Amino acid sequence: MRMASRFNDVDTSRIIEMAWEDRTPFEAIERLFGLSEDDVIQFMRHQLKPKAFKNWRARVSGRKTKHRKLRSPDVERGYCPSQYKPDGAG
Repeated sequence: MRMASRFNDVDTSRIIEMAWEDRTPFEAIERLFGLSEDDVIQFMRHQLKPKAFKNWRARVSGRKTKHRKLRSPDVERGYCPSQYKPDGAG
């Protein structure tokens, strides 16, 4: 079974969104979806077009905020408080 087939469209979209977010660490994706950093990389490779994947890898490679152990202790959450809207808003 391909990894992508384990997830429905909503979960697939959310994983991709979280992977692109600068302040969401890979550990958060693993906690929510059970995908390690290597799994996320493979998942993104299959979900994105080659150029988009290359751009994503360049963006997240070495980014301290994508790794909880490397980020500043001042960063206590992986998202902006205004990021999530209540149901029906927007």
